[in-house]
Amino acid sequence: MRQYRVTGMSCAACSARVEKAVSSIPGVESCSVSLLTNSMGVEGSASPGEVIAAVEAAGYGASERDESGEHERNEDDLLKDTETPALKRRLIASVSVLAVLLYFSMGSVMWGWPQPSFLEGNHVAMGLLQMILSAAVMVINRRFFISGFRSLRHRAPNMDTLVALGAGAAFVYSTYALFAMKNMHELYFESAAMILTLITVGKMLEARSKGKTTDALKGLMRLAPESAVIIKDGREIEVPVEQVKKGDHFVVRPGEKIPADGIVVEGMSAVDESALTGESIPAEKAAGDMVSAAAINQSGFIRCEATRVGRDTTLSQIIKMVSDAAATKAPIARIADRVSGVFVPVVTVIAAVTVICWLTAGQPIGFALARGISVLVISCPCALGLATPVAIMAGSGMGARNGILFKTASSLEETGRIDIVALDKTGTVTKGEPEATDIVTAEGVTEDELLSFAYSMEKKSEHPLAKAVVQLAEERKVKAVDVSEFRTLPGNGITAKLHGSALAAGSLSFAETKLELAADVREKAGELARQGKTPMFFGRDGRLLGMIAVADVIKEDSPEAVRQLHEMGIRVVMITGDNRQTAEAIGRQAGVDSVVAQVLPDGKEKAIVELQKDGKVAMVGDGINDAPALTRADMGIAIGAGTDVAVDAADVVLMNSRLTDVPAAIRLSRLTLRNIHQNLFWAFIYNVIGIPLAAGIMIPLLGLQLNPMFAAAAMSLSSFCVVTNALRLNMYDIRDTKHDRKKKIKTIKKEDNTMEKTIRIEGMMCQHCEAAVKKSLEAVEGVKSAQVSHEAGSAVVELGENVADEVLKKAVEDKDYKVVSIG
Repeated sequence: MRQYRVTGMSCAACSARVEKAVSSIPGVESCSVSLLTNSMGVEGSASPGEVIAAVEAAGYGASERDESGEHERNEDDLLKDTETPALKRRLIASVSVLAVLLYFSMGSVMWGWPQPSFLEGNHVAMGLLQMILSAAVMVINRRFFISGFRSLRHRAPNMDTLVALGAGAAFVYSTYALFAMKNMHELYFESAAMILTLITVGKMLEARSKGKTTDALKGLMRLAPESAVIIKDGREIEVPVEQVKKGDHFVVRPGEKIPADGIVVEGMSAVDESALTGESIPAEKAAGDMVSAAAINQSGFIRCEATRVGRDTTLSQIIKMVSDAAATKAPIARIADRVSGVFVPVVTVIAAVTVICWLTAGQPIGFALARGISVLVISCPCALGLATPVAIMAGSGMGARNGILFKTASSLEETGRIDIVALDKTGTVTKGEPEATDIVTAEGVTEDELLSFAYSMEKKSEHPLAKAVVQLAEERKVKAVDVSEFRTLPGNGITAKLHGSALAAGSLSFAETKLELAADVREKAGELARQGKTPMFFGRDGRLLGMIAVADVIKEDSPEAVRQLHEMGIRVVMITGDNRQTAEAIGRQAGVDSVVAQVLPDGKEKAIVELQKDGKVAMVGDGINDAPALTRADMGIAIGAGTDVAVDAADVVLMNSRLTDVPAAIRLSRLTLRNIHQNLFWAFIYNVIGIPLAAGIMIPLLGLQLNPMFAAAAMSLSSFCVVTNALRLNMYDIRDTKHDRKKKIKTIKKEDNTMEKTIRIEGMMCQHCEAAVKKSLEAVEGVKSAQVSHEAGSAVVELGENVADEVLKKAVEDKDYKVVSIG
C-alpha cells in the first residue's frame, strides 16, 4: 500500500470527495483517506502521479510519503501538530477584533456604554465601523472562504462551504441593510464575525484533541534512538542510527537505548522493553538472547550484532502497524462516509428551503435569513467523519502501549465480534519447550542416582526430550559420568556402556525389549501418558532404575485466559498436530471446550472452516504450520514470539506472547466499537435535532428560536465532544475483567452419530508404527478417524457407522501388530 499526505481537507465531506476521486482511477483497487492524520493509503497499479493529479483535480493537495528508510521521521512530520498553533494565532486576532466590534454593536447600542462623540446618534458611522471590523474578522479567517468556495467550484461543498455561506450571507445582508438605511437592529455584522470566531474555537479544540489521540504513535516515534556506538576496526565510533548496517557490532552501556534489533554476543544486562511490549519487569539478557531497538539497557554492558536495522526493526514495524491501522477504514465507517458524501448539499438545500418557507409565512427577510444561517452553521459533517477514526487511533494506540498490535482498522473492529477462539497447542497454550515433570525411581535407587545415569546418556543425545532431562540435571547440579559405545536408535531409544554394564533408555515399547517391567510400572506409565506426559525409562543390565516423565507444560496464564474468554461468551477450541491423549490432557488443564488433535497444517485450516459454520472464528498460533489456519480464520492472532510467517499471516500480533492478551485484545476491540457507536450516535443525533431546531421548527410550538451565534457555538463543540469521548478509551485497563459483559456461550447443537472404540495394540515402537496403523484403520469403510499412540499402545477409532471388531482387528494385524482388545 502506497501512503500519501493530503492537504486542504477540513471535514468528512472532503475525505469522501478525495476517496471518490482516487477510487475512480483505473488500476486503483482500494483507497482509504484518514481525516484524523491527513493521510491516504492506496492499493493498486496506479502511479503516484495519477493519484496526486486526481487529488489536485478534486481541489486538494497531495504528496507521496517517502518510505526509503526514514520511516519514523516521515511519520513524525506527518503527525506534527502544525494546525493548532495557526488556529491559536487566528483565534487571538479574531477575539481581539470581535471584542471591539461587540463593544460598539451591543455594548453601546443595547447597554449605553460610552462611545466617541462622533458616533453618538450617527447610525451610518456606527454601521460602517461594524462593517469594517466584521470584514477584518473575515479576512483573518479567510481560509474558510477560500476552502469553502473552492470546494463549491469543484462541485464538492464541505463544512467550510457551510460556514462561508452562513457568515457571508449575514455580512452581505447587513451591508445591504446599512446602505438601504434600514433599522440598526437589522445589522448582523457581529453575527458574521462571531460565527467565524466560534467555529475557530471549535476547530482549535478539535485539533488539540485530535493531537492527543495520536500521542501513543508519537510516543513510539520518539523512542527511536538518534545515534549508536559501533565497533569498527577495533574502535568504538558513534554514528547516526541510520548508518548502522546489518552485521555491525554495537555496544550499549547502562542507561542507553539499543539502536537496532540484534543478538547479544557479549555481556549480561537487564533490559527494559516496556515501551515495546507493555511488560514492566526488565528482561534478563545474556549471550545468544535477542534485543530490540529502543529498549533501554538498565544495568550491565552488552555487545550485540545487528540483525534488523532501519525500517525492519521491531519498533519500526510497530509504528507501521499502528500508522496503517489509522490510515485504513473500519467497515462501520462506511455508514458515516455515505452520509458525509451528500451531507453538505442536503444542508444547503434545507437552509434555502427554510428561508423561503419563512418568507412565504410572512416573516421579514432578516428573520428568515437568520433561520437559514443558523441551519448552515449548526450542521456538522466533521463529527460524522471523526466518529470512527479518532476511536480507531485511540484504540490502536492503547493496544500498542500494551503490546497488542492491530494491523488494520478492520481488525480492531472485527476482533470484538468473535464467537469462537481456536488455539494452537505448542507454543501457544503450552510453553513449546519440554520440561521434566516427574521422577519415579525403582526400589533402592535415589533420584540423584537416576538423574546421574540419565544425564550421562542424554547429554550426548540431540532429541528434544533429552534436553529436558539434561536441563533438570544441570539445575540440580548432578554430576555426569563418562559412558562409552553410545548409540542412538531412531524412534526407539539409546544404549551405552558404563564400566562393562549395559545402559538403556527410551520409550515404553523400547524398554519392554531391554528391561524387566513390573505391572505397577506399566500402570504408572499409563497414568503419566493419560496426563499428557511422555515417560522415559532408564535401566542398567536389564534392571529398571526408574522413569523420568517429560511434557510440554502448559503456560501459567493459559487457564486464566480460557476462563476470561468463557466469561466473555466465547467458545474455546484447541487444535493441534499432537496425539489425542496428550492433547486432551493439555485441554483439560487449560479448560478448553473441545480438542481437535492429530491434524496436519491443512487439517487445521479445515477445522477452522468447520468452526466457521457456528460463528466468527479467531485462530491463535505461532508456527509456520499455523499460517494457513491464521489466514483462513475470520481473525488471525499471532503470538509475537512466533515465526515471521505466522506474524505476517495474522491480523493481530501479541508482542508479549501471553495468552491472556487474547481476551485483552477482544476486550479492547469491544470497548473501541462501543466508543464508535457512541460517537456515531452523538454525531447523528446532534444533526438530527440541531438542524430542525435551527430552522425554527419549535418557534410555532414553544416560541423557541436559535440565534445564529448559539448555533455556531453548538457546532464548534460537537466535533470536540466526539474526539474527547474517544480519548476516554485511554482511561480503561484492558486487562480488567470488570469491563466484560458477562454472557453465556452459544450452545452448538449438532446431530452426532459418531461412535468410538479403543483398540489395545502390542508391537508398536515408534511414530512410523503409529502412521502405518492409522493409515490402515482409516482405510476401513465406516472409520472417520483413528488417533494412534505407540506410547499408550492404543488406537482410538471414531466410527461414522457400525464396524465389526473383526474388521478393525484385521486392519491392524495386516500390518504385523497384535490386537489385545477392542472396547
